[in-house]
Amino acid sequence: MEKPLILVTNDDGITAPGIKALIEVARKFGKVVVVAPDSPQSGMGHAITLTKPLRLHPSAMFEDDVDAYECSGTPVDCVKIAVDKVLRRKPDLCISGVNHGSNSSINIIYSGTMSAAVEAALEGIPSIGFSLCDFAYDADFSGAKDAAEKVIAQVLKNGLAANTLLNVNIPKGKVKEIKGIKICRQAMAKWEEEFDARKDPHGREYFWLTGKFVNKDKGEDTDEWALAHNYVSVVPVQYDLTAHHGINFINQNWNL
Repeated sequence: MEKPLILVTNDDGITAPGIKALIEVARKFGKVVVVAPDSPQSGMGHAITLTKPLRLHPSAMFEDDVDAYECSGTPVDCVKIAVDKVLRRKPDLCISGVNHGSNSSINIIYSGTMSAAVEAALEGIPSIGFSLCDFAYDADFSGAKDAAEKVIAQVLKNGLAANTLLNVNIPKGKVKEIKGIKICRQAMAKWEEEFDARKDPHGREYFWLTGKFVNKDKGEDTDEWALAHNYVSVVPVQYDLTAHHGINFINQNWNL
């Protein structure tokens, strides 16, 4: 039987250590094709490039059995061009990451890592986004690789619920420090942000986004709880944004 075809992408760029760690795991399961941004694209969300041409170039960043390309666009661009121009068939799996930093809770909205996985899911490709709760360039990815291997094996063997993908976050630390894996819901948390006003050397005002993450969700079934207690969090995500309870509310309370 033909080996699974696995598309790997990220938002930190093709040179990031996180994508190298994910490729190491993916090579154990099948044929790996990488299409990733040629520069960091963190926080791009589901942005796509419409007003300038995309560039796509082969990359020699990885082992000889890995076909790799770097793209001038966003993470979502990478998935789109991979499906249309690079891959000989629809992949059996798309994995995005490993992101340098958490994409738990509301962070999923801003995440280029997760948006790449969402785009693949829209194409009917089983998809997973992986993030490590450590922003350091030289972070220890051993726990992330261990979790990724376990989750990928389950997805390839058992599949996913229709029209869903997975958001997987791994706590900072070594493998032995991680207690296990929790299937969770997304915590109802948010960023409380403000813009710090500053002056450049010419006296002109500019602004720098600052803020703090606030989690008032005390549930013990959330991704934030799992990560705080040294568990890997796995949140099934859907791209259908319909608020079905909102339909019921309007039907019951509005007079149209």
